This record gives sequence, structure tokens and C-alpha cells, in this order.
Amino acid sequence: MTYSGEVTVGGPADVHELKDLMITKVAVGPMNNNAYLLRCRATDEQLLIDAANDAHTLLGTIGDDGIASVVTTHRHGDHWQALAEVVAATGARTHAGRHDAEGIPVPTDVPVGDGDTIRVGDVELTARHLVGHTPGSIVLVYDDPHGHPHVFTGDCLFPGGVGNTFENPEAFASLIHDVETKVFDALPDETWVYPGHGGDTSLGAERPHLPEWHARGW
Repeated sequence: MTYSGEVTVGGPADVHELKDLMITKVAVGPMNNNAYLLRCRATDEQLLIDAANDAHTLLGTIGDDGIASVVTTHRHGDHWQALAEVVAATGARTHAGRHDAEGIPVPTDVPVGDGDTIRVGDVELTARHLVGHTPGSIVLVYDDPHGHPHVFTGDCLFPGGVGNTFENPEAFASLIHDVETKVFDALPDETWVYPGHGGDTSLGAERPHLPEWHARGW
């Protein structure tokens, strides 16, 4: 089956099979949050991005092999509702942006800064700190040596625009600046985008619309 990135709450996961990494996407909770399970194909180590909700579904997706780490993309509550239960069940290390960690009610073992590396087995992810949706939001970039990059954007970038900045012009200016300089300017059009809610996109699909986003202010 070809990966589409289209998942629904209560429905099956979708799996994106890369040469070195398997990415399993599942939708959970009343806000249709995406959680992503990354599995290194060489070592079978696993990492979860956003234990958003429904620990039962997440733990079922994780399976008996457990996870070594869980990364929370930002402090908003819909992205960590199942974090405490998942960590209790798996003993996983917790990672979050250092400027958002205080807003997450599960202790952060590894505060993450801009450019920091997070590993899952032999696979390396690079964190980028984007300010605007929250003070400490991070996105994770996997630069696939066998293909194009992949970026897990939390609530910083979606099909059709950047994340919600709550009608704060300064926050919007900060977020779109960081998204442009640290994501669009740094990565090619082929980059696959995995957002915190809804369907996937690519940087190439979104790049032509950047002027529109600037003009509308959200």
C-alpha cells in the first residue's frame, strides 16, 4: 500500500516505509492529533513524536518492543495528554524544547535546543526551534541519505499556512520568519511535511503560497 498520510481517529495507522526508517502515523483524541512512531530499521529502536491522547491506541501501535524516547513538539495540552501514561508504561526518555518544558506536566529528561540531535537507533533527527505558536516549539528534520528530507512540524506548519499565533502580530512575524529561514530556506521542495493535525504536505506544495500568508497575517 502507498503511504498517503490520511488517517482518522479510530481508524488504522498509515506506514511510510523508508530505507532506514519506518514512520507510522496515527490520529488520536478529540482534536484529531497526529502521533508519529519512528522505528530504525537497523536496530528496531523506536521513538514517538507527541503522545497526544489515547494511551491505549499509542501503546498498541508501539507494541511489545517499547520506545526509547518520546518527543513533545510543544507545550499545548492536546499534544501531551497521554504522555504520563506512555512514559510510565515504557520508561521512555522525554524530550521537549527547552523553552516549553516548564509548560509540560511530565518532567523533560532532555531539554532540546535549536540544532540539537535526537537519535533513534542509527537514525539522526535534527531539532529546529521555531518561535511563535509557543515559545519553545520544535520541529524535527530527518535528512534521508537515500532520498529527500522529512520534517515533523508539530503545530508550526500545516497545509495552507503556519500554526495559530492567536491574532498576535509579533508572534506571527516570529513564526513565519522562523519557518521560512529554518525550514523553507534550508530544505528542498521535495521535503515531506508531517504536521501535528490533519494530512501531510510537501514544502514544494506550500512554498508558492508564502507571500499570501505574509499578506493575510496568519
